[in-house]
Amino acid sequence: MGDAGLTERQKKWFATVEANFEAQTGRPLAVWVDILKKGCPETRPKAQAAWLKASYGIGANHAAHILNAARPADQLSWDDAEALRAALWAEPRSLAILEALERRTAGVEGVISGQRKGYTSFSRAVQFAAIRPLKGGKALLGLKLDPSVSARLSAPTRTESWSERLVAVVELDGPGAVTDDIGRLFAQAADNG
Repeated sequence: MGDAGLTERQKKWFATVEANFEAQTGRPLAVWVDILKKGCPETRPKAQAAWLKASYGIGANHAAHILNAARPADQLSWDDAEALRAALWAEPRSLAILEALERRTAGVEGVISGQRKGYTSFSRAVQFAAIRPLKGGKALLGLKLDPSVSARLSAPTRTESWSERLVAVVELDGPGAVTDDIGRLFAQAADNG
């Protein structure tokens, strides 16, 4: 995995996952790839990850590691942040929301933006915010804040793929929804990270 958009803590964590993979899963990566290719009846990556969990107790991080090795042609490279961003934020109205958030929060010090397949992350030592596009040209912003700090925030209604620390969300229906209040909440979440 590349280091693009990762904090030092995140880089160390991913290195630890890779270094301890065999000890934690009981088999080398090549064996898991073989098990997946020969035994999994599923063809979609999410279903394959679910099969690994149900059949072998493999957690999400280790399953992602196995899938990345087994399906390299299917994966956008973590090292190619621009390609990940272009694929995720293809809808112009959603992209405009992301860009509005980036402009509004540009002055928050020490923030590292990272691009993942399903969301754009914002971290200092740890991830404190993430945003992903929604259908209809909207976006969902997750923050490391108690939802009660603002009437605009609510608890997530579903489990997101980003950090479990992001316990408050706000749906943004256009770039105009990225107000000074959103900028203040983002900065407050950064201080929590």
